[in-house]
Amino acid sequence: MRSLFELGMPWWEFVLRATAVYVVVLVMVRLSGKRTVGQFTPFDLLVVVLLGTAVQNSLIGEDTSLLGGLILAATLLSLNWTVGKLSSRSQRFHQMVEGKPVVLVHRGHLFRDELARQSMSEEDFAIARRSAGYATVGEIALAVLESSGEITFVRRKERDASDDQ
Repeated sequence: MRSLFELGMPWWEFVLRATAVYVVVLVMVRLSGKRTVGQFTPFDLLVVVLLGTAVQNSLIGEDTSLLGGLILAATLLSLNWTVGKLSSRSQRFHQMVEGKPVVLVHRGHLFRDELARQSMSEEDFAIARRSAGYATVGEIALAVLESSGEITFVRRKERDASDDQ
């Protein structure tokens, strides 16, 4: 029973390890693009599970105590709460963590280079387009990849569509 609460390292090392792993993984997820968050595929689920396994030893070291796990959980939840608070109070910090919305379609023109930059295939975009009720790209006035990873579509008006022809 006593081993449940005996730490294998000082408490502050758990906090330091959790903070370092949280920041590095946050940056890596942020750099991997919005697709990771917005379009969760079985492949993405596999990456998340493996990522958790990969960083486990970085977090816990050789400690297997209950107290060590609780310190890690409290640290990670505190960091997540802090990032949320900072994001809500600072637009600059929010954009750094969440990113900015990206225009994918404007007046029926698909920006393929932007899809590539966002790690989104044309097929992934076509699936999202069809799910939103658009048979063709020409029907779309504006498609924006939001910072949440969702795609927002605005339908073209009849007059706008005839302007291009």
